[in-house]
Amino acid sequence: MEAARATYVAVARRIAEFEPVRMIAHPEHAEDAGRALGPGVEIVPLPTDDSWTRDTAPTFVIDDEGALAGICWRFNAYGGIYTHYEDTAAMARRVCALLGVRAVEAPIVLEGGAVHTDGEGTLLATTEVVLDPCRNPGMTRAEAERILGEHLGAERVIWLTGALDHDNTNGHVDNLACFAAPGVVLALSEDDPSDSQYAALHENLARLRAARDARGRRLKVIELPQPRVRMRDDVLYSPSYLNFYVATGAIVVPLFDDLEDATARDILARAFPGRAVVGVPAWTLARADGGVHCITQQQPIARSPGPRDATPG
Repeated sequence: MEAARATYVAVARRIAEFEPVRMIAHPEHAEDAGRALGPGVEIVPLPTDDSWTRDTAPTFVIDDEGALAGICWRFNAYGGIYTHYEDTAAMARRVCALLGVRAVEAPIVLEGGAVHTDGEGTLLATTEVVLDPCRNPGMTRAEAERILGEHLGAERVIWLTGALDHDNTNGHVDNLACFAAPGVVLALSEDDPSDSQYAALHENLARLRAARDARGRRLKVIELPQPRVRMRDDVLYSPSYLNFYVATGAIVVPLFDDLEDATARDILARAFPGRAVVGVPAWTLARADGGVHCITQQQPIARSPGPRDATPG
């Protein structure tokens, strides 16, 4: 637990170098969190059963009038992997109320880490999560695409596979692929055919290269390697450099004390020109099937009327 808290503090402090940060803390731990974080991070005391803010906080969007709103997905603990989640299920609505923004109740069980958009109508998701019978029994791909279109402005969904070795989410896309810009996708890759995730990752690369986005463009696909070492304490994990946070002027990337750390940072620096690439040790998060993206949720600034898509992230 202490290692996990130290990691959260490190991530929050890194992001706070570039933009304002609020951190949710259970009320009984709020004072301790404030001392650990220091004055650069605002503490928001809210009851919670979980700590994956990407999945439990609202997914923020900009509406047709340019106002900020929050999509509140239904939450059932990733298809029921644990039983006590009443406070977490209410988190998105509570955050919207705290911020004074409109809360939009979505008719689908989903988590924020399960979707990624380019901001221009193209969305990435995995069938294992969105069509999971433990989340959305009987839901068809067409029904899911309609709901994602209504709530996130998605005009085209590119479906990937989330078949990783160790992922309690059952395949969140934020470990697998994301947009660096409209028309440009970063995707987790593996060159060793003997690796247990080789087939799934190559399947995703093939799907991305064959796809067109909502504007009809072929995607430029940039491969981001897996860490070379995925075994810790005799457990084969699925750490991913894709699980980064896009801050104002920076990319905050998980690092794993691995030979591929430097390669990943170089690739991200080229994919996001003009942004600093800063790293945070993240094995503690990877052991819990998460990363930097999983514990963060960006809140965009409302802008003038424009596209109704979600902002990228």
